[in-house]
Amino acid sequence: EQMSAAISTVTSKDGTTIAFDRIGGGPPLILVVGAFNDRSAGAPLADVLASDFTAITYDRRGRGASGDTEPYAIEREVEDLEALIDAVGGKAVVFGYSSGAALALKAVTVGSAVTKLALYDLPPVVEDGSPRDPIDHAARLADLIAEDRRGDAVEYFQSKLVGIPEEIVAQLRQAPFRASLEAMAHTLVYEAMIVGERWGPKDLASSVTVPTLAVAAGAASPLLPAAADALAAAVSSARAVTLDGQTHDIDPMVLGPLLKEFLVG
Repeated sequence: EQMSAAISTVTSKDGTTIAFDRIGGGPPLILVVGAFNDRSAGAPLADVLASDFTAITYDRRGRGASGDTEPYAIEREVEDLEALIDAVGGKAVVFGYSSGAALALKAVTVGSAVTKLALYDLPPVVEDGSPRDPIDHAARLADLIAEDRRGDAVEYFQSKLVGIPEEIVAQLRQAPFRASLEAMAHTLVYEAMIVGERWGPKDLASSVTVPTLAVAAGAASPLLPAAADALAAAVSSARAVTLDGQTHDIDPMVLGPLLKEFLVG
């Protein structure tokens, strides 16, 4: 059993402190988590990957032990990831989950030193010609946060961006983790900005040249396998896999071996 080390920190380009944990040995693998997640969310998968990698989980800005310098921009989050990559040796394999998958993909498109990219449940960010959502969800969430309506922001995100049915959203009000969701509700504005970005297939084809694996849950929204397939169709170095029966929640015993097979070597 590995002793958990004291939390490490790195300073991002704009001076923001980013807190991270590392476990295992071998080449560095950085896990980029999604909405409502702090570094603990990636820990079970990191434990599985630690046999082959130095697995790094971090608190994205605005959560956990990391800072949150205003004004927010997606580019700042890319710089956070780049600061971590620099701290672990200058290049890394990266795994992104949900909106964190979109953030990891963004980093690759702008030339961050990522050697291999693995994604789980990438949101629909590849432009496919379908009409865009006319609602500026980030602006609506920002208004709720400005009014200190953090619970309402949580529910808005759950229903409008995740697509959770209203009756389940109502049940989740009583969940024991509700307070932790409200504590990071301001970061939902950031998530909405990230998942609101769209990339054209031609742009992706020219900017994503590293080996990429886009994994999608087969038992969640059909938009997720479609998003993985769209990325694989655009990028010659990418392939898509749909895991039948898997939900949007990460099952480390299913995803871990698949990621190792792709990322090792």
